[in-house]
Amino acid sequence: METVIKLDRISKEYDGINILNNINLDIKKGSTVGIVGANGSGKSVLFKLICGFTSPDSGQVYIRNEKLGDKVDFPKNVGVFINEPGYISMYSGLDNLKFLAGINNKISNDKIIQTMERVGLNPNNKVKVSNYSLGMKQKLGIAQAIMEDQDILILDEPFNALDYKTYQDIKEIIKELQKEGRTILLTSHNFEDIEQLCDNIYVIDNGNLKIIDEESINIYKKR
Repeated sequence: METVIKLDRISKEYDGINILNNINLDIKKGSTVGIVGANGSGKSVLFKLICGFTSPDSGQVYIRNEKLGDKVDFPKNVGVFINEPGYISMYSGLDNLKFLAGINNKISNDKIIQTMERVGLNPNNKVKVSNYSLGMKQKLGIAQAIMEDQDILILDEPFNALDYKTYQDIKEIIKELQKEGRTILLTSHNFEDIEQLCDNIYVIDNGNLKIIDEESINIYKKR
């Protein structure tokens, strides 16, 4: 199966602290990979490196065999949900997505509307995003990440602080995306989500990335 994301001996430091140490990872097309670790372990840093939002101190990141930082800094066709997405607070959800879609100018307004409806948002709702609930903002972030049919999705804590209904909605959306053959990288504080959704699970521990073992599984299940 084709490798679409490759990390080759990636290391990253912040303020003299080694966050990631000589990380190697191959992610196959169409797989869902979970990354777990304690708060501050480097999960978000790893995702930002893959997205080109920051650069490694050493090593290389390849997306579809294309090296980041060579001819391209930001990989194409990658949908990103990292931390709380930033929006224009005075715009509606639809107007925010229209503005973002205008950057690449790849999709129609109809496609944006269809995507909002898919994630359970009403495109006719004129409420400003500043007045959205957390769950609505999370759904809008998912819509942003998938509206251009991105085949690689980076989802950092998409279930964070959601009510049960919204949590279930987003979980079902991720399952649908898996059936469509998207490649998904996922983090969640709830280890059961990772177990249920992911084909492979890795843990970041003291800057090192390794496939999760029974000891680590037991640790995360108790949290």
